[in-house]
Amino acid sequence: MTIRHLKIFIAVAETGLMSAAANRLYLTQPTVSQAIRDLEDHYHVQLFERLHKKLFITKEGEQLLNLALMAVGNFDHLELSMQRFKEHLALRIGSSLTVGTCLMSRVIADMEAECPKLELYSFVSNTEEIEQKLLRRELDVAVVEGTIESCELAAIPIVEDSLVLVCGKAHDFYKKEVVYASELENRKFAIREKGSGTRKLFEQYLSAHNIHIQTAWEANCPRTILNAVIYNNALAVMSQRLVKHECMHHAVKIFRYETSEWDRHFKLVYRKRGAESTPYADSTKDTSLSGIECLRSVLKRYRTLHLPQEIPACVFKNDML
Repeated sequence: MTIRHLKIFIAVAETGLMSAAANRLYLTQPTVSQAIRDLEDHYHVQLFERLHKKLFITKEGEQLLNLALMAVGNFDHLELSMQRFKEHLALRIGSSLTVGTCLMSRVIADMEAECPKLELYSFVSNTEEIEQKLLRRELDVAVVEGTIESCELAAIPIVEDSLVLVCGKAHDFYKKEVVYASELENRKFAIREKGSGTRKLFEQYLSAHNIHIQTAWEANCPRTILNAVIYNNALAVMSQRLVKHECMHHAVKIFRYETSEWDRHFKLVYRKRGAESTPYADSTKDTSLSGIECLRSVLKRYRTLHLPQEIPACVFKNDML
């Protein structure tokens, strides 16, 4: 027996007439009569006595009515709950520390304005931890600057970024217009923690050019790194997007690398879905997909890397073999 049979039975019991039940349910009278016969045949009981074209519910019918009301009520509650779940959209966004510091607050504000029904959760850590949380399905999507290692994840370059060499006003580099790679040898640096995409890229550069530095500060907070540059005379290599305000107020000076070796992209990262490796393929029932699409659309607004003309175009050059 089905919920449909029970709903027809309840309508007949409440109206006392097959025709009235049929009108209530927008069914034909023969359909209603057949449903009652099906129930009586299935349970081997008589549910109604028929006297003078009117129906009177039997004792067995009253027992079924009580149970049917409970069953249909529970079913309707289930349907409503699942419909609300379908309408409720939530998106768990991860971002690496650089991205979280310089970009995600504005991105999330834009998403809240465009998708007010979308419930957002943001988690910020280094690229390595974000990757692991995506693999454990603790996050739906992420934006990171580091390299993604897992073949289970797709990483789509979407926002331009570049590392720059940063020094404070008290540093001897501050008066220079050009700094050479050889001048970094044995200099005091503030660097990010292990697992950071920024640190990995900088360490690859140092190794490739056989440059040795002194690690005076190590921190998982970009603001801490920047403070070490401003107040403790350390050098740092960090995202150009993180230092715009300090550059405009002459608290630091930045040196852009003369080649594209320090250029990179913030990447949109998600679990691969099907052969097409896209968050939209073969996953129409995933309530996070419209959220991922909204995130991708908003990120495109921040694609291009711009710094004001007031910031000097100082250069970092490679003179190392």
